[in-house]
Amino acid sequence: MIATGNDPYSQVLAERIGQFIIDADANAGRSQQKAIGPSEVGEPCERQLSYKMLDWPETNENRDPIAAIIGTGFHMWMAEKFEARQSVMADGTPRYRIEERVTVREGYTADAALTGSSDLYDRLAQLNNDWKLVGTSSHDKYRRQGPGEKYRIQAHLYGLGQENDGHPPARVAVTFIARYHELKVHVWSEPYDRTVALDALARLDRIRARVMDLEPDLHPENWAQIPTPDKPNCRFCPWLKPGSTDLSQGCPGAAPSANAGASLQALIA
Repeated sequence: MIATGNDPYSQVLAERIGQFIIDADANAGRSQQKAIGPSEVGEPCERQLSYKMLDWPETNENRDPIAAIIGTGFHMWMAEKFEARQSVMADGTPRYRIEERVTVREGYTADAALTGSSDLYDRLAQLNNDWKLVGTSSHDKYRRQGPGEKYRIQAHLYGLGQENDGHPPARVAVTFIARYHELKVHVWSEPYDRTVALDALARLDRIRARVMDLEPDLHPENWAQIPTPDKPNCRFCPWLKPGSTDLSQGCPGAAPSANAGASLQALIA
């Protein structure tokens, strides 16, 4: 948090308001969610998913909630505006399913169930759409490189959830809107493929089985056997703890590459 004021009174007020935002977000329903949701299934880091599965105490104290708060507000605004423009299909059903809760998979165990809230399903277009409010650099990255596997998997998982509810989509989409002073919208979409969702669920089950087998909660040394990807995105991980040498107390994150070290030495020299 960065809090500033033009005098001591304003400085204290800025700090209190900032802390109020942090505390309120920490107690929000989204922040208190324990079960893995569709937005997390495609997370490439198995260690992060394993921490989540075991409801491990979070260690990253530097996560900034403001982007997520703004994103939540944008989702609410979009839901309100689509509701205001709701129309009726020929069969008498509403065209849009807005922020509908869908079941991606029934749970054969309590922790295996997977449900989530789908942003928008258009019955006329047979399209499931997910809103992503992102920074301008991220918007440009997704425009150039595609949504990445995590968002792609999320899109097809929601597609499966809609199919399970009797509304099989023809396509799934992720709509990226930049947080910027002018409107910038990029849509990625592709035909719905059930196998993308099923393969992601199978991977999740393999990770869960590994966690149950290793029992890192009873044998902390086994955390080291749970892999991380070659290029993890550690910044927003709830279990990031830079410098940690005990994985039961938090993950140190990605180690600097040898090339990065060499480049730094060359720059200093």
